[in-house]
Amino acid sequence: MNASPIKIPLTAKLIVTAFLAVLVPVYLHSYGPTNFLWFCDAALILTVTGMWMESALLISMCAVGILIPQFLWLLDFGSHLFGFRLFGLTNYMFDSDLPLFTRGLSLFHGWLPLLLLWLLHRLGYDKRAFPAWTALATVLVLSCYWFTPPAGAHLADPNIPINLNCVYGFDNQHPQTWLNQNLYVLGWLGVLWLVAYFPTHLLLRKIFPATKPSFAYKPAVQFV
Repeated sequence: MNASPIKIPLTAKLIVTAFLAVLVPVYLHSYGPTNFLWFCDAALILTVTGMWMESALLISMCAVGILIPQFLWLLDFGSHLFGFRLFGLTNYMFDSDLPLFTRGLSLFHGWLPLLLLWLLHRLGYDKRAFPAWTALATVLVLSCYWFTPPAGAHLADPNIPINLNCVYGFDNQHPQTWLNQNLYVLGWLGVLWLVAYFPTHLLLRKIFPATKPSFAYKPAVQFV
């Protein structure tokens, strides 16, 4: 029985692993452990794991979850460079109170989408990624809502993230007030599903070849 061919070069795996090995302790020191509840940070860890496992499912999940949000991050970052603000997603990148090295690590938001597209080209797209990421995103959003500081929270350490994944609205200084907060969280999950995850799933399914689950059952006798 022939072994499956290696689809992701070892060099690529080692580079992203080395990057993650630097980022994790720096982020833990700068922002605390809750920072890894952000969609993008969770996706980075899953991407590195998926590269070592050569798992089309893990890579596809990350692509479904973050390609559109990371595109918005890039637009916001580029607008800051030209002197105006769009969404406020990258305000922290221009906060001189944060070390330049720490902010530089956050540039992974720029190259991670490109890496994911390259990995999809090599591994293919697993359509199970859409429900799988939706389930993970639900867990992350509810965890942020139940266990992390809300928008407007005044903490002893100003670098501890608040309003993670926008579970209290789009203004970190003030929670949204136009809708019951519980309904807002449920509605926010619905918006993410409808505006980000589902369209990305449809697009990736058309662009990249489909993969077959490795555990798919193949009958010994096929009936025509």
